Amino acid sequence: MFRLSQYMHQLKSPTPVRVRRGAGGVKPVVIWNMTRRCNLKCRHCYTTSADVAFPGELSHEQAMGVLDDLNDFKIPALIMSGGEPLSRFDFFDLAKRARELDFRYLALSTNGTKLSGDAVAQVADLNFDYVGISIDGVQDFNDWFRGQEGAYAEALNGIRECKKRGIKVGLRFTITEDSAHMLDDMLDLCDAEGVDKFYLSHLVYAGRGDKHRGDDTEHLRTRKAMDTLIQRGWDAIQSGKPLELVTGNNDADAVYFLKWVQENFSEAEAAHVQSHLEAWGGNSSGLGVANIDPLGRVHPDTYWSDYTIGNVKSTPFTQLWTGDDPMLATLRQRPRPLKGRCGECAFKQVCGGNTRIRALQVTGDPWAEDPACYMSNQEVGIAEGFGDGVVVTPFRGKRHDPKHQFL
Repeated sequence: MFRLSQYMHQLKSPTPVRVRRGAGGVKPVVIWNMTRRCNLKCRHCYTTSADVAFPGELSHEQAMGVLDDLNDFKIPALIMSGGEPLSRFDFFDLAKRARELDFRYLALSTNGTKLSGDAVAQVADLNFDYVGISIDGVQDFNDWFRGQEGAYAEALNGIRECKKRGIKVGLRFTITEDSAHMLDDMLDLCDAEGVDKFYLSHLVYAGRGDKHRGDDTEHLRTRKAMDTLIQRGWDAIQSGKPLELVTGNNDADAVYFLKWVQENFSEAEAAHVQSHLEAWGGNSSGLGVANIDPLGRVHPDTYWSDYTIGNVKSTPFTQLWTGDDPMLATLRQRPRPLKGRCGECAFKQVCGGNTRIRALQVTGDPWAEDPACYMSNQEVGIAEGFGDGVVVTPFRGKRHDPKHQFL
């Protein structure tokens, strides 16, 4: 996850760069897909969920054991996801146990359609630190994209019910060729409803998302979306608005943002931001992020469903994550053994090689270049004539005056 607003704040109120710990000292944020069951049929679903009972999912006792193990490991955050997690038969029992164990950060990732009545009251009582609601456009477009009439109205009601109860709410939006035109509407929705965070997710080729890889936004459209986010984010910071902007699944976003900083701010300010970005290090699959799927299988992140480290039904997560799995060991290398444009890129320390699962899905090689990188060879310091390159419009940032106001 690239926290765009966080790094923008470094331009307003600089802070010292935190030294990144070695791989052995990093505990992962765990995204737990608690069930594959879901009441929607989203075109980009990475778990190919459906509203049926799937065999083999963790029993109540097994799931409770997972919570105890994660708590003993002292992970920094637990994200309860799905499918639709509220569709799991014992969701609130598990959520209550997670809160009793006092995880440092407990989040819920939901489609929002079930956040009403007693369910939203229980979410509020459990004091979730954050509730992320996935919406892919406004009104009828969202309903088409998510495969159910009325889904938008139900999700919007869920947002409002959470806000009424003082729950921190974020909206998650996956940008594809079909949905890209909805970005401004989504940001306007955040402003209108007092949403705390907006998460722009780039398409990852997994589950139904793999079948719809042809819908992935073209590089120019992705750049336009980033221009919009950067403009809206900077305007929010300048005017004191609280909306936080983050992106996910394309760590080239950090490099694109850095180029914007270099175009519009002083050399010293740009160097400061770059130091923070390098300390973050970009893609964290297998290091700062882990996934447990509904069957108990552990993966480097939520999209690596074809690579399994082990299963919590037979081996505790703690042992699997700290064992000698070869893929985890390679993902944790810095720099990673990247090839092609990613291997030649001058900003590997910023993006960490981007999303490896996309390279794997397209080429069969997890260390090949990420096809969704939208930066030109020139922008990332690659020699002219290397490979095919990426044909993009050169960066056209807006200049700032010394007070950092747009001209």
